[in-house]
Amino acid sequence: MRDAGAPRRLAVCHVITRLELGGAQQNTLYTVAHLDPSRFDASLVAGPDGLLDDEARALAGAGRIAFETAPGLVRELRPWRDAAAFGDLVRRFRRLRPDVVHTHSSKAGILGRAAAALAGVPVVVHTVHGWGFHPEQGRATRALYVALERAAAGLTTQLVAVSRANAAEGARRGIAPEERFRIVRSGIALERFRDASGDPRLRHELGLDAATPLCGMVACLKPQKAPLDFVAVAARVAREVPAAHFVLAGDGELRDAVTSAVAEAGLGGRFHLLGWRRDPEAVVGALDVLVLTSVHEGLPRVVPEAMAAGRPVVATAVDGTPEALRDGETGFLHRVHDVDGLAASVARLLRDPALARRLGAAGAARADEWDIDAMVRAQERLYVELAVGVGLCPASVGVGLCPASVGVGLCPTRAGQSPAPTPEATAPSVGVGLCPTRAGQSPAPTSERREGSPEGPGGSAEGPGGSAEGPGGSARRGR
Repeated sequence: MRDAGAPRRLAVCHVITRLELGGAQQNTLYTVAHLDPSRFDASLVAGPDGLLDDEARALAGAGRIAFETAPGLVRELRPWRDAAAFGDLVRRFRRLRPDVVHTHSSKAGILGRAAAALAGVPVVVHTVHGWGFHPEQGRATRALYVALERAAAGLTTQLVAVSRANAAEGARRGIAPEERFRIVRSGIALERFRDASGDPRLRHELGLDAATPLCGMVACLKPQKAPLDFVAVAARVAREVPAAHFVLAGDGELRDAVTSAVAEAGLGGRFHLLGWRRDPEAVVGALDVLVLTSVHEGLPRVVPEAMAAGRPVVATAVDGTPEALRDGETGFLHRVHDVDGLAASVARLLRDPALARRLGAAGAARADEWDIDAMVRAQERLYVELAVGVGLCPASVGVGLCPASVGVGLCPTRAGQSPAPTPEATAPSVGVGLCPTRAGQSPAPTSERREGSPEGPGGSAEGPGGSAEGPGGSARRGR
């Protein structure tokens, strides 16, 4: 059993629908792996069959996180299966007893927040990585998603958005006032992409020399990203710039349609379908121009990735994209499905390398805002702030979330004193330490609650139906 005099770590459980190879999923996995282990006990629950599941299991095997698979958690609307997934999440939260549940994506966000509320989780956070509703849905479907988001917002302690545009859209739809959203940018590994500028690996792989004009897109092949628009852009650019080649890194439900469109456009031998890549920096660093044809977004990570690599971007002006990409300064923005406009901007950049270099350099100068470690530290500060706000100070051991001795106002130091969190107060240097309980405050869950739970230190957790943790899961660690 843990020393009763040691500070209790905040237990934070992230929930996401599926660990596919996308920005929201990669950032969620990075966050749980890099929360300060001296202050946070991190766990992750995800639906099955994600491309990143093996990475999550490896982190769990190394003792860095706890990872569980929720078999019923799937993206599609399936009422009976969704009801089962909801019950499963309630049971998991009651067993894991997290201090904070942090949900991502629409399905996990709606079911996870409702389950956390029913399980009595003290703090519930949801990040909007782009809304589940968008203009190209039918009116009834869109109205259903909006209604569900409104209901879930009422169960949420703090809403987070990766872009101001997403927060504004949530307010416009009546989901929550804009001031209820905290903006936390979707982070990238800055140095990884800065070092990749001019990376020759992809060109060598494709048999292309350094002088070959190369345009590409990195995206899942699904309707949201409109990959067929990219094929159409490539066909138009090919007529303007005969030496140009094109790459599309990603996979998904539209792969067959993309393959057919490439053949119909006569781009065989010039259009390279790369499939899923674990080296996006090598792809982005090899390009002369990055393209993104999305119909809707949160704030696509590939845009700041290209900026960090010094590559100009041509993209659709949707949601948070214009917050990263400045039209005419770091690239060019166009309306959704404006194939002619997108193609004209790509051809212009391929024909004018000096302009491409100037826009790429301007983007590189603005990339610092998307540092992935700053993203993690911002979430840590948020968890501490919210935990203090609901009184998560374990009276039985006399320890909590921050040292009263630092005098920064995060923790009440005497009876009747109210906490007054400030940006300075929630800086990473505050750490975790002594935090006396206020007079009249109900004691927060203690270490005894956790270490007396079914799993115990280093033990296995009993999942629904008496299974150890669900398919692909790892046991919850003791604290």
